[in-house]
Amino acid sequence: MRTTQTMTVSIPPALIRQFEEVRKKESRTRSELVREALRAYFESRYPEVTPTKEELAALRRGRAAFQRGDVMPLKKFLHDMESADHHASAKRTQKNSAKRSGAH
Repeated sequence: MRTTQTMTVSIPPALIRQFEEVRKKESRTRSELVREALRAYFESRYPEVTPTKEELAALRRGRAAFQRGDVMPLKKFLHDMESADHHASAKRTQKNSAKRSGAH
């Protein structure tokens, strides 16, 4: 009994050239590369993890904010994250040194 099936697809020449370059570079068969591409596609589009109602609501709020133009440049976001992390570690350091000195 056969465990695989054969499928025929039409692919534009430019995509075939790119496919063959990657296939050769990674020393894979065509079948291996197609299977990997399909797995990656399915995992990104149809994740096995089902989001909670809260997560779905947060995604909807985020998409709505984006459509309204409520966006933040990546540089600012990363800067704010670094500042928050630095601020939190400074608090931990102060708290730890207060414990060591016996102050509360």
